[in-house]
Amino acid sequence: ERSSVEKIHKADDHIGIASAGHVADARQLIDFARRQAQVNQLRYGEPIGVETLTKAVTDHIQQYTQVGGARPFGVALIIGGIANGEPRLYETDPSGTPYEWKALAVGADRGDIREYLEENYSEDLDLDGGVALALEALASVSDGGLSPEGIGVATISVDDELFTEMPDEEKEVFLSELDLLEADEADDEADDDEETEE
Repeated sequence: ERSSVEKIHKADDHIGIASAGHVADARQLIDFARRQAQVNQLRYGEPIGVETLTKAVTDHIQQYTQVGGARPFGVALIIGGIANGEPRLYETDPSGTPYEWKALAVGADRGDIREYLEENYSEDLDLDGGVALALEALASVSDGGLSPEGIGVATISVDDELFTEMPDEEKEVFLSELDLLEADEADDEADDDEETEE
């Protein structure tokens, strides 16, 4: 059941987290991040900053590297959101170190994907351009294209600062326009078009 293994999570209205590694470890850290976001909202009456949340999570991760009888979290996270009208993107690793990036990848094939991002990233990308770049980067290490059900896409726009998961239909439109659809998906779409024309 694909929906049982989530890789992208909403931490707060303006912050999303993507994970790679042990699913159970990721779930623990996501829950911790959500609690921190709620505590900040209750205590200070304002949404938590992306950097503040990232450092709270990495401090929590780091504690597990120095306690006897506990193992480190086997997960890398991407924490992204909007702070003061600006996009912010952080990576955490099992040592508890936060890194800030303009674009990044964690998990399988991250080296190749990061190379692609470094070569093709541009400061003036809009939201749709960012989604297109991410999909093209994933496709660069995938044989035979991508399927809408096989990928997760979430965005946080600078305009409304709201975390939004993209539905499969919208992902399919992006993949089709970029010519990145899996061969059998593209064939199905061509068949649908023929039926519509009849």
